[in-house]
Amino acid sequence: MAPLDSVRRRRGHRTHRVAVLLVTFLAGLVVLPGMAVAAPGVQLNAADMTLLNGVRLAGLWEMPAGTMAAEKGQSARVREVGAEIARQHGVLDELVVQAANKLGATLPTDPTTEQKGWLTEMQNASGAQFDQIFVTRLRLAHGKIFPVIGAVRASTRDNTVRKLADEANKFVGDHMAMLESTGLVRWQQMPPAAIPAAQNDSLVAAAQAGAASGPSVGVSTTVVWAVFLLALGAGGYATWRITRRS
Repeated sequence: MAPLDSVRRRRGHRTHRVAVLLVTFLAGLVVLPGMAVAAPGVQLNAADMTLLNGVRLAGLWEMPAGTMAAEKGQSARVREVGAEIARQHGVLDELVVQAANKLGATLPTDPTTEQKGWLTEMQNASGAQFDQIFVTRLRLAHGKIFPVIGAVRASTRDNTVRKLADEANKFVGDHMAMLESTGLVRWQQMPPAAIPAAQNDSLVAAAQAGAASGPSVGVSTTVVWAVFLLALGAGGYATWRITRRS
């Protein structure tokens, strides 16, 4: 029968080895999540945010404008178009809010000063004048955001932004066709089809420039597992050395 003190030493050694292995495993678990948090893909750039903000702002003023047209439009077609545009912008607004929440982006909550001015202009108009203002303002606005959508769709590196661009493209195309179906679009007042220079501060220029708002952060899954296994291997080797000494 082994002496009592040697039994205690063996028990102490086993306890020590178990403790070292446990600490090593926990250290590996700490390393793994810490690396995984940094893994998600590409950071949003100025072009991506231009699309998110542009789509959101469009909904903030075109929903009330469409509702106004549905209520006070003189032409039956204008009332029909207004109601449908308001409804569809409600759907598109939900999509852009969902995308922003997924990406951690902050969206505007109020229309711009210019957009509020357009709404006031419509509120003060009536009859045929209202119909003309409604169609003109919305058709011009859709014409400005349309090339932005295409530019972002062509260059964005983010899947969520790309999907939003696809959805927005369908809505904006439909809205332009509906507005044109009223017969009130004054084509001579439409701006010429020209792409501004990249130095311009317009929406299209911002989308084309695509200036990154910060460095991309990404870690390969292979690197994550390599670090994890290295940590476990180092802990196992340390445990073996301690056990051998004991």
